[in-house]
Amino acid sequence: MIRSMTGYGEASAHIDGTHYFVQIRSLNGKYFKATVRLQEEFESLEADLESQLRKQIGRGSVTLKATCTDDTEEAAHEVNCKALDKYVEQLNESEHIRSGKVSIEIGSLLGLPGVVQPPSDEGERIGRVREVFARLAKEATGELISMRQAEGEALAEELRSQLRVIEENLAEVKERAPEVVKDYEARLRARMDELLEGSGTPSESVDIIREVASHAERTDIAEEIQRLGGHLEQFAKIIGQQDDKPVGRTLDFMAQELLREANTMSSKSMDTRISRSIVEIKGAIDRIKEQVQNVE
Repeated sequence: MIRSMTGYGEASAHIDGTHYFVQIRSLNGKYFKATVRLQEEFESLEADLESQLRKQIGRGSVTLKATCTDDTEEAAHEVNCKALDKYVEQLNESEHIRSGKVSIEIGSLLGLPGVVQPPSDEGERIGRVREVFARLAKEATGELISMRQAEGEALAEELRSQLRVIEENLAEVKERAPEVVKDYEARLRARMDELLEGSGTPSESVDIIREVASHAERTDIAEEIQRLGGHLEQFAKIIGQQDDKPVGRTLDFMAQELLREANTMSSKSMDTRISRSIVEIKGAIDRIKEQVQNVE
C-alpha cells in the first residue's frame, strides 16, 4: 500500500483549565525532515516530538506545531521580591531618580534578570505538557497518515493506468518487431532489382542476406522489450504490496529504468509504427516519473 507524502492532521484537548493543540502538516521531500515549533518555554520537548514523528513517518517534509494555553493561576510566574527590592534600592541611589528627573516604571523592572521567575513546579508542568503533547501528536499523526493513505490509493490507481498504457503499446511493439526485418528485406530486394533492371546482372542473395542480418542486429529490440516488460511487472508488484514500507525512491529508480529501456528502443527502431508506440510509452513514463515524486 503506497502512501502520498502530503497530508494534515490535528488533535486538541482541554485539561484542568489548560488548552493543548497539536497540528501536523507534511509535504513532498526527498528524505525525512521534521520541523517542530513550540513555545519558548517548551523548546526542550522538540527532540522527543521529532523522534516520535520519525518512528511513524518514513519520508517527507513534516512540520509539527504545538501550543499550550494555560488559563489557571498556576501559569503565573513568580515575582522575586527580594531581587526587585535590590534593584529599587540601587536605582534610588541615582541622582536622576532622587531629583525626580527620571521615574521608575514597574514594567521595566519586571523585565530585569531574576525579577520574574518560572513557577516552582515548572518541572512538573513541563512533564504534564510532554505527556499530553505526545498523546496528541500520536492522534494527529494517525489522522495525517490516514490522509496520506487515501491520497496514496489515488496515486496507485493513476500509476496503474499509466502502466496499462505502456503494456498496451509494448504489446504492439512486440507484435510488430518481427515484421520489421521482413519488410526491410522485401524493400531491399525490390530496390536492388530496380537498380539492376536491364543490366542483366542478377542480385546476389548472399549479399542481401548479409545486409538484412546486419540490419536486424542493429535494430534488434527483443532484449529491451523483455527487460521493459520485466520492469513493468516489478513496478506493479511494488505498488500492490500491502505493508507500510516507503517505496517512493524505489519507484523513482524503477521509472528511470523504464525510461532507459524506452530510450534504447527508440534509438534502435527505424520503423514508424514502432516509433509511434514508443512515443506513447515514453509519455506514460514521464507521467509516472511525475507522480512517484509524491509517493512516500
